[in-house]
Parts: sequence; structure tokens; C-alpha cells
Amino acid sequence: MTKTIYILNGPNLNLLGKRQPEIYGYDTLEDVERNCAAVAKDFGLDIRLLQTNWEGQLIDWIHEAREKAAGIVINPAAFTHTSVAVLDALNTFEGPVIEVHISQVHKREAFRHHSYVSLRADAVMAGFGIEGYALATRRMGSLLAG
Repeated sequence: MTKTIYILNGPNLNLLGKRQPEIYGYDTLEDVERNCAAVAKDFGLDIRLLQTNWEGQLIDWIHEAREKAAGIVINPAAFTHTSVAVLDALNTFEGPVIEVHISQVHKREAFRHHSYVSLRADAVMAGFGIEGYALATRRMGSLLAG
């Protein structure tokens, strides 16, 4: 049975490639999905990439991942800084969790320096552009292979 990694994305990431390209670049979530699928394949893994602008939907997917995923890569976007509920959901997940941010959040506004999700994450990628997703997928592959 193939193991699946959930790659979860929070609000406004549906606009990746169009919204603030000077910060987030011109690549899209489709590019992220293609890159991560290629990396996952090297480890014999599948991915399920999902995006929502709704906090409750993100939480529902985390709950679903408890039964269907071996690991979670998550870019919670603005929920990073605001959502204890997302943290609580991640705390119910027993596999590895890797937090991803496209921009280098520590060089941005002060409110972006705090992450509730980091309290649960096994690793954090920030400032690598969309390449951070592929790096996180590679790390997840290593963690799940061990």
C-alpha cells in the first residue's frame, strides 16, 4: 500500500502566481503539485495537495489525514499566526508535520514572526519560494522511509 502525504494550503494560496509576485513569485499551486509529486515518486509516495480559504475545511482535512496520510506538509498561510484550532488539530495527528512558508517570514511584519503551527511542526521551511514544498516533501520521504 502506497503512503500518502497531505500537502495542505491555507487562505489566498489559490492566488499563488498572481498575488504579490514580488513576494511569492509567479509559480502556481499546480507547479507546487507537479514538483512535489515528482519528489514523492522517488520515495514511492503519493501526494494529495489541497487548498482552502476556510479554517474549518483545513481542520477537517487534518482530521481526515489522521486516517489516510502518513505525513502532513502544511502552509497554513495567515492561519499560521492566528489559529489555535489548526494547532489543536495538528496535535491529534500522529505522523510527521512539516510547516512551509514561501517567503522568509522573519524578514516581514512582526506579526508574521509567531507561528502556532511551529509548536507542532517537526521542521519548518521558510524563504525557499515554492522550492520549500519540494524540500519538505523530500524530508518527509526521508522521515517516512526510516
